[in-house]
Amino acid sequence: MKQVVIIGAGKIGAAIAQMLAVTGDYFVTVADRSQAALAGVIPHEAVATAEVDISNAKELLALLTGKFAVLSAAPFHLTGAVAEAAVEAGIHYLDLTEDVATTRKVEALAEKSKGALIPQCGLAPGFISIVAKDLADRFDALDSVRMRVGALPQYPSNALNYNLTWSTDGLINEYIEPCEAIVEGRLITVPAMEEREEFSLDGVTYEAFNTSGGLGTLAKSLEGKVRTMNYRTIRYPGHQAIVKALLNDLNLKNRRDVLKDLFENALPATKQDVVVIFVTVCGWKDGRYLQETYANKVYAATVAGQKMSAIQITTAAGICTVLDLLAEGHLPAKGFVRQEEVSLESFLANRFGRVYQPDVVSAAKQDRLLGAAKA
Repeated sequence: MKQVVIIGAGKIGAAIAQMLAVTGDYFVTVADRSQAALAGVIPHEAVATAEVDISNAKELLALLTGKFAVLSAAPFHLTGAVAEAAVEAGIHYLDLTEDVATTRKVEALAEKSKGALIPQCGLAPGFISIVAKDLADRFDALDSVRMRVGALPQYPSNALNYNLTWSTDGLINEYIEPCEAIVEGRLITVPAMEEREEFSLDGVTYEAFNTSGGLGTLAKSLEGKVRTMNYRTIRYPGHQAIVKALLNDLNLKNRRDVLKDLFENALPATKQDVVVIFVTVCGWKDGRYLQETYANKVYAATVAGQKMSAIQITTAAGICTVLDLLAEGHLPAKGFVRQEEVSLESFLANRFGRVYQPDVVSAAKQDRLLGAAKA
């Protein structure tokens, strides 16, 4: 049984702990500085909790020493400290960050790491990069890669057509920070909340616009190999206009604490959500200009015996799958590992990754998948 530490006892951290624990292959210690957050972790014989302030480097290092890996589900601005401690402890490190600066820091740390450092193991960045790379590899030459993801309420009931489904800090960061894109073959920076578009999927109309971090390391991997590449977040129509007014007209982009307070006290959270994934790649194969598309929707369900939102399922399954593949020797055991190095076939065949498969719909079936390796 491999010993792993999860930093962060929030919704995602708790979901990761539950998924790993029920397999019988991992013993999980969930660490957080908030005793109240730790109290919300579902009791399990393979789960322990530890009240730790990760800003205390000595305390954090003591927690990580001797473990197989640490998985950071902490806010993006704290993740870098976890990576530093993992390198010092000589263990594997995985995170869920969408923050570009944090990922650059992790890449630099990997030069002296004894273990694997694998950032961006969630949904976007994360799974979407794996999908995009798989589609891109089917072409002789690329023209465009368009990646779209959204975590949306199934039953929107306010002017924003939105409910909180994950980290408010992460959401605000994506809405404010500059975004990467490839335009005419060059990696450039474009503003968040711009370049709005509309599209329909299964009879539902969505809007999508630039947000930060979604391209992950795939942008550098494909720079010079594709003419156009971008990532946009999916929302229901009308969301972007209101958020832009809040950010720009009311200048809340420079008052993140106020914006966070507004979101958390005016937008109710929900577990009745749907994750929409839409990736389109165009290019040339055997002399013909072709298009390949991946489209999928993942809904809230019962997984590992617990009711989870779609964003919990997809994010937690992403990092659990990468951890599993690492433990099984399918990924490099040292240095910086990019999401695009993960095979889509291997990901979807994994007991955690299978929750992304369109035919995996029943709670009982998902529970059986997680426990399949015990047989």
